[in-house]
Amino acid sequence: MDATLNRIALQQAQAMAARDRLDHDVLGAFGGRIAPSRAGRAAENIAYGYDGFEKTLDQWIASSEHRKNLLLPNASRVGVASATSATSHRTYWAMEIAGDYEPPRVAAGKRTAPASEKKVVAAKRKTAAQPCRFKLLGLCF
Repeated sequence: MDATLNRIALQQAQAMAARDRLDHDVLGAFGGRIAPSRAGRAAENIAYGYDGFEKTLDQWIASSEHRKNLLLPNASRVGVASATSATSHRTYWAMEIAGDYEPPRVAAGKRTAPASEKKVVAAKRKTAAQPCRFKLLGLCF
């Protein structure tokens, strides 16, 4: 999970819910919206109508184009969010999937892991093994 991608997904979901319209370009072109992530490649899945993430993910897995995004080569980070329309009460979903990040800068000949990477390693140590229905970027769903 990536905080920047979560924020981008939340902005997209909220904008779709506010306009009650499923639209990748509701906030502008994807390239401009995803730029703050600094990813070399990225994709976006959007959906509406499902109250829970599991059903939304099922729909994306069943769709060849959405599944292609889920399996984006070299993807290593993901952000997911939902927002509910005040008028139709539909739940809008956005998932940002990104990868091909530049390697962290090396300081005095040694690599220093960013804080976000250290948190992921710590979280992995604490997480008990669970069976995965679908694995995406190392996350079990």
